Amino acid sequence: MLGVSLISNRYFKQPFSGETVLRLLITVSSITLIWHANRFIVFFFRQKFTTRAQLIQRILASFLTGTLVTAILNWATTAARRLLVDDLPTQSASMRASLTINHIEIRLSLFQLDLLQALMNFTLFFILYETLFLINESNLYRKRLRKVEKEKEDLRVANLNSQLNALKQQVNPHFLFNSLNTLGVLIDDDPRQASLFLDELSSVYRYLLRSNDDNLTSLDKELEFIRSYYHLLKTRHGRGLNLTVQIGESYGQYQIPPLTLQLLVENAVKHNIVLPDRPLNIEIATDSAGFLTVRNNLQRKSVRVASNGVGLSNILTQYRVMGQPTPTILDNGREFSVTLPLIRELTSVALNDSATPV
Repeated sequence: MLGVSLISNRYFKQPFSGETVLRLLITVSSITLIWHANRFIVFFFRQKFTTRAQLIQRILASFLTGTLVTAILNWATTAARRLLVDDLPTQSASMRASLTINHIEIRLSLFQLDLLQALMNFTLFFILYETLFLINESNLYRKRLRKVEKEKEDLRVANLNSQLNALKQQVNPHFLFNSLNTLGVLIDDDPRQASLFLDELSSVYRYLLRSNDDNLTSLDKELEFIRSYYHLLKTRHGRGLNLTVQIGESYGQYQIPPLTLQLLVENAVKHNIVLPDRPLNIEIATDSAGFLTVRNNLQRKSVRVASNGVGLSNILTQYRVMGQPTPTILDNGREFSVTLPLIRELTSVALNDSATPV
């Protein structure tokens, strides 16, 4: 606005002279002072009134202060011109800014301060800066949104990797390799059995993935899973492996850490000879005191099998972290057993044991 007055100034003279340079310096200095003063005012009140509830206060304070400061600087500019440029006439009322509505001319002045012109100047400045702030805040919001989305995606990937690592720890990688080999043989020899085997394999890995979300699972669900897991082992080892489940009906809704039975069965198969003429017999049973025991006959392999560090230690750690009694491990040279405390959710009722071969 002041830049326009510089170009249209009727006192601008040609050729270029010292008076012109002086007038130019006064105008540029005025523009610079008004710009920095208004900029300070806008920034100051944005920092002072930061919430949405204070928006009206911020706008009113900015306009009142900005208009007054701009009016004072405009008056100072006029005074400097009058003092330094001899032929600059005294500003009259007709030279002040006015607003005409329905042929009614409106002026706003206080003493010699042209408040209407100052208000229009500050309004243009305020709109310009608020537009710049809006653009900047929009860019910041988009950057923050992208950052949040990236963090969410990183967390999702990390969670998936964590689940995958847990899955790798919970199931020996050789188990999947052996299962796929068994499936390949069945596809050629017995397609119907291959289809059943594939269904059970899917059930096993579906349960493995879901178990990562829970700290506990019901004994019924764990037994349903272990039957699918046993089916895969039985298909591979045939008459070399037997599993008997003897569970009191009242314990079905009692709870244990997920995959506890799978880890114990896997360890039994991994560390013992499993042959038709030397079958490995595994039994899962409860007693009247509310404990679950997994036992197997001992026929250790002559070559020591490498362990990945999970299994028994994993089970013991889970019970310790949950503040439950420590499982009991017994090895008498003929039989190996692990006794687990069942975690009660329901009131204990009479136990009705039933032995059922799987």
